[in-house]
Parts: sequence; C-alpha cells; structure tokens
Amino acid sequence: MAHSPQTVLKDLKEKKFAPIYFLEGDEPFYIDQISDFIEKNAIAEHERSFNQIVLYGKDSNIGQIINNARKFPMMAERQVVIVKEAQSLSDLGKEDSQNLLMGYAQNPLPSTILVFAHKYKKLDKRTQLSKVLQKNSVYVTSEKIPDYKLTEWVLQYFKDIGHDIEPKAAQFLAEAIGNNLEVMTNEVGKMLINFQKPTKFGIAEISKFIGINKDYNNFELLKAIGVRDAIKSNQIINYFIQNPKSHPLIPLFALMYNYFSKLALIHQAGQASDDQIASLIGVPRFVAREYLQSARNYKLGKVIDVFTYIKEADLRSKGVDSGSMTDAEILRELVYKILH
Repeated sequence: MAHSPQTVLKDLKEKKFAPIYFLEGDEPFYIDQISDFIEKNAIAEHERSFNQIVLYGKDSNIGQIINNARKFPMMAERQVVIVKEAQSLSDLGKEDSQNLLMGYAQNPLPSTILVFAHKYKKLDKRTQLSKVLQKNSVYVTSEKIPDYKLTEWVLQYFKDIGHDIEPKAAQFLAEAIGNNLEVMTNEVGKMLINFQKPTKFGIAEISKFIGINKDYNNFELLKAIGVRDAIKSNQIINYFIQNPKSHPLIPLFALMYNYFSKLALIHQAGQASDDQIASLIGVPRFVAREYLQSARNYKLGKVIDVFTYIKEADLRSKGVDSGSMTDAEILRELVYKILH
C-alpha cells in the first residue's frame, strides 16, 4: 500500500524498519530524507563496513541487487542494501528482471532492509511489478508540493525542525524560493547556523540570512501589481533588470499565472466568506484578504486577458515571436499590459 513520506519517517525514527522500501516520484527531497535516514540509522556505524551496501542504478542490475539482498548479515541483526538512482537501472523494464524482483518482494529476507531510491520517475501503476511492490513493500510516491500549499509546508517544516516562522514570512519565503524543497531546506539550513536556540523567524531574518531583498522580490512585485501600484511595480522591475541572474523570467511568469488563477477562482466563488475564499485558494485567512482586494482591482474579464499576456510573454522569452525584444523589454511590456 502507499505510504506518506511523513508517516514513513515517523516510523523510522521509532526504529520500525521494513524489509523493502520503494521510493519514487518527482520530488527528490523526501526520497533522499528516507534513504539517508536508513543509511545513517538502520544499523550501528561499526557494523556498516560488512553489512551496508550502497549501489547505483547505472552500475547495477536487478540480479546483483537481489543477490546482495539475499545475503545474511555478518555478526549483526540486519544488513542494509540501498540502490540510489534506481531509475537508471537498465533492466528494470525487462520481464525476467521484474519477475526476479517480484519473487523477492513476495518473500524477502527479514534480516535485510532493501531500499530503492527511484527519483523523478514513477512506475506504471497498472503493471504487475508496481502492484506487487505496493502490496509487499513500503511504497512511497513523493509528489511536488503545489504552489498553493507551499506556505503551509514551510510553516510545518519550521515546527518539525524545532523553530517557528511568522505566516507572512513563510509566504515570503515560499514565493521567493518556490517549491524546490532541496533548495528551500538548504537555504533554511544555512540560516539556522546562526541560531543555536529555538527561534521565531520573521521577514527581517529571512531577508538578512537568506539574502532575499525584502523590498524587491517576486512576492513584493505581485503585491504591487495586485494593488495596481505602477510606481512600485516599475521600481521592482528595474531592480530585477539590474540583477537578471537572481530574477529569471520563467519562474516569475509561473508565479504570476498562479496569482491571477487565484483571482479567477475568487470571481467564480461569488459572495463567499473570507474563510471560504482562504480554503478555496489555499492560503491563510490574512492572505486571502489581500487577494480579495486584488480581485476588486481586476475584474474577471481583465484576469482572462492577463492569462493571454503571460502566455505571450512566456513564449517570447523562449524565442517565439520575440523579434529583437530583450528579457527586460518583455517584462516591462507584460507588467504595463497588466496594469493598464
């Protein structure tokens, strides 16, 4: 059966280990968290030289993996076999290899912990291999966190690591970094080096220690556009143009599309309450009020036009019908069309 990454990590921390883990999906963060935890904690350090084997998909095959998994531990309770980059196993799609893996999954060696870290890909759920693994292993599908759930994820992540963060700071961090959890946690980790005790973080700390300009960032640009503040919008655009490597267009277009998609949902919701709107667009209540104000500034017809403007700008940034326009000119024109 499918397991959530959080549930699996909780069980592992309670030293509840299973014979087989199959970790797959588009989000490598949880795959790495689970496989790394097993690698560092399943057996004692002094036992690892004889009883822990780390293989890589591109250099291995299913037969080699199963042969290692069938070995008994040497003077220890268990052994660990970890297959990193399992998506690169050249024979995983071959019938003989699949039969070998399914046979082992149905009768695994209890003293072995076998881990497949199958990143960026998923098995076809209709195949017999997937069905057997789902039934006979701890099967985890690690999905990308949707943008609308990212603020909530940041809030929970800070609690999980023994700290706290203000909701506006969590939203600020989510908007600035996006849903690459590896980048997000790396940046937070570098910040936490400066804090030895549990701390509640605000926008000031995020700006100072992660290096996100608190006045000139994607988050502030969207706020300025939302209230139709042309002066502030252009000030931020000018800053972006002077620092293009830190402010690429494609992620910004995605954030703009997501922002106006929320405004479209608000218009469709009609006379809903603040709480209903917050639930509908997946943001905290205090943030929902800001979106409601923006929805009053942009009627539904204008929102639909904005989707067209974003699509045109996105294509131009990729060289389609761009003529001689630079990225700076594409961004200026887009924001001008949105505001006017």
